Amino acid sequence: GVDVIVETVRGLEYGTVMVGPKELPEEEITQPLKKVLRAATEKDREKLLENKEKEKKAFEIGLEKISQHNLAMKLIDVEYTFDRNKIIFYFTADGRVDFRELVRDLASAFRVRIELRQIGVRDEAKMLGGLGPCGRPLCCSTFLGDFEPVSIKMAKEQNLSLNPTKISGICGRLMCCLKFECDQYKTGEQKESAVGVTVMYQGRQGVIVAENPEEETVVVEFPDGERLELPISEISEVEDYPE
Repeated sequence: GVDVIVETVRGLEYGTVMVGPKELPEEEITQPLKKVLRAATEKDREKLLENKEKEKKAFEIGLEKISQHNLAMKLIDVEYTFDRNKIIFYFTADGRVDFRELVRDLASAFRVRIELRQIGVRDEAKMLGGLGPCGRPLCCSTFLGDFEPVSIKMAKEQNLSLNPTKISGICGRLMCCLKFECDQYKTGEQKESAVGVTVMYQGRQGVIVAENPEEETVVVEFPDGERLELPISEISEVEDYPE
């Protein structure tokens, strides 16, 4: 939780310590290691706030310049490095964009190094933040580091609806959380499946048509077509009942 000033490949940056000191295997260490220079001071915090204000103005100027050059790109965010030696403009576009003239124009306006970085829709959601379909802050903007591949197969393995509107995030791509419990479902599949087993529930006979290992429930279909999701503890195999 301590704010610090650190060395990075981009120069000096302002950051917050998220994990305390711990030992790591050498193969997990990315070389060369950068230094934590010092704890942030009040002046550093003031400079950070000043940078945020500068970023707002730079965003407006960036929009204006993009419009002047008639470029098919959407400006997402603007970031000053802490030492103010560089400004990074993040944007999305459907294809490649020739922004060389724009870079020269921005460099002339700000008198610092300019970097234009094209990002994807998942990165856009991560930068802007928001709430997911679950009502919680987006995983990508709170605790996820790098994006990992997510496939429709993961939804199938968890018996989830394949309706795109139910398994897609606000970025329009498959939700990152589909991967979180996928391995547990795969482990469960290695056990003998209960689908097709005839069971009794409150004197009614039905057949298991789906399982939910995480919740320890099953979906039972009865002869009249009714389906109920029931705790495993409340059903018994039909063999347990005398004929």
